[in-house]
Amino acid sequence: MPQKGASLNKLFGYGRVSTQQQNLDSQVDALIGVGVAPDDVYLEKFTGTKANRPVWDHVLELLREGDTLVVTRLDRLARSMKDLVEIGSRLKDKGVILVVTEQGMNTSTLEGRLLFNLLGAIAEFEHDLIVARTKDGLAAARARGRKGGRKAVLSKRADAEIRKRYDEGELTVSQIAEMFRVSRPTVYRSLERTSPSS
Repeated sequence: MPQKGASLNKLFGYGRVSTQQQNLDSQVDALIGVGVAPDDVYLEKFTGTKANRPVWDHVLELLREGDTLVVTRLDRLARSMKDLVEIGSRLKDKGVILVVTEQGMNTSTLEGRLLFNLLGAIAEFEHDLIVARTKDGLAAARARGRKGGRKAVLSKRADAEIRKRYDEGELTVSQIAEMFRVSRPTVYRSLERTSPSS
């Protein structure tokens, strides 16, 4: 939990939802419940139609060394693993503590920093491993005279929609897979098919 001290360091809360229809009340209640003042809770509704997040940009400007940023979950802070790694690096450079209430993470502790770094490293490794396996499988299929690996289970239209949502960075691969009712490897194969270098 954030530390309430006598110093001038502040607690800032950030909440985000991905559609205009979703409600932010539960995030607000959780942030205030751990000591963030209502005036220091910043909320953003990201509609998926644009990549910029003006409220988040404003919070980054406000944060100073020794301040604490509180979010309820990591996916409220970052839209993708790449985004999370970049945000973590920026917060570290600014000397800002990150507290994630639902996941029990606090980067002011050695354990919290380790967990944050491990999450990023594991996710990146998993992504790279799946991409590498997909490429190896396609190369092996081509060597046997086939045009690709296993038959695509998604239409070209679905492939295009997956590529669009992935490039927007709003949804994780797991969330995209759930949306299209397919596996994560299927999403990665779809992304491989729509890669600009393909």
